[in-house]
Amino acid sequence: MITNPLVFALTSDIAGKSRGKAFPLKEMQKRLKRGVGWTPTNVQITCFDAIADSPFGSLGDLLLIPDADANVELDFEDGGPIERFMLGDITDLDGQPWTCCTRSILKSALAGLKEAGGVELIAAFEHEFQFLAGVAPEGEPYGLNGFTRRRQFGETLMAALEQAGLHPDTFMKEYGPDQYEVTIGPSQNHRAADESLILREVTRMTAARCGEAVTFTPIQDPASVGNGVHIHMSFVTEAGEPATYDANGVAGMSPITGSFIAGVLKYLDSIVAFTAPSDISYLRLTPHRWSAAYNNLGFRDREASVRICPVTSTDPESIARQYNFEFRAADCSASPHLALAAILFAGTQGIKDQLPMPKVTEEDLSLLSESALSERGYVRLPETLESALARLNANETVRSWFPDQFVDVYLTHKKGELAYLDGKDIAERCAAYAAVY
Repeated sequence: MITNPLVFALTSDIAGKSRGKAFPLKEMQKRLKRGVGWTPTNVQITCFDAIADSPFGSLGDLLLIPDADANVELDFEDGGPIERFMLGDITDLDGQPWTCCTRSILKSALAGLKEAGGVELIAAFEHEFQFLAGVAPEGEPYGLNGFTRRRQFGETLMAALEQAGLHPDTFMKEYGPDQYEVTIGPSQNHRAADESLILREVTRMTAARCGEAVTFTPIQDPASVGNGVHIHMSFVTEAGEPATYDANGVAGMSPITGSFIAGVLKYLDSIVAFTAPSDISYLRLTPHRWSAAYNNLGFRDREASVRICPVTSTDPESIARQYNFEFRAADCSASPHLALAAILFAGTQGIKDQLPMPKVTEEDLSLLSESALSERGYVRLPETLESALARLNANETVRSWFPDQFVDVYLTHKKGELAYLDGKDIAERCAAYAAVY
């Protein structure tokens, strides 16, 4: 059969979906310069395919410019077509970053971090997901049988991720029904978010090639576990030297790390609208789910919103290079670029304001009264998306980090998403999100 190979240029939009256009592979050089046409109102397409109220209407034209450094070409060697896609940036017709381009917003956040702290980001995303088909056998959490049942998928996925330019690390059977986790090695600056998006799409492609379907939905069953995205972060100087660790700091935090984390915790109740942005995300962000429910820092504590992670060395130089912290209040209903940007903006504000190092919690915060939490500087994170959006809307500092108009567009988008769910019970809402993520 004749073929004209196509490349899909995509953006990670504010619904956490990958959208774009395809062009002939032979036009690559032209498209790297001119991109493909894009429409402003596309930003208001919700995850449920409705179009939320748009300030752009039918007006305006944009360009989606593919990035040669974010190119994936993947041959599963199964007789099927070669998968080709590229991440890109949305610009106006003069080549300036568009207000609502999540990748451009992340690049702005990274520039701010470098200016305020003199450091660059090293990051890696851990992803949990579940298979959709059938009823999963019991007795498989972390087990060999659970792994063996999906060995072919796992080994194909590891090969696909490597071919896509990532550095596959681990694949494991997780605790939940037919739940698995895949991890990759760290990358620098915006490439970390690019790789998160590539991993999600390659995982879906791999499942389809294996005759399966997977979902990265935040939670399928409120009585069971959720699927989180854990974002590991550390800093290096422009010379590449580690800047996250200080043996004399609280829990090993360097001054810049302490101020950064303090900023994240201070603004967490407002930025969670970006990092956990679905209606059902808040079924997962509850105490005792090994998730995140308060704006606290933990030391190797998987109930904390931010935790200091373990290292596997006693050598000071190796510790400094391994030392990292993990943001846990995120899931795959969020664009990885927008989630990471929100975290970086908050942390950079902490650096600018020279916030003191946060204390490490070593207790169950759910047992404390609201007044006791307040006295110690802790708050319960929003318990609904509506509450999270309200806190975002009211926080002028957080609004100021983003381009003009963006937060209002985002809030309207999310209201459109919530409107689709009107009249649906929890089970129906969970099923709706499982289908789209």
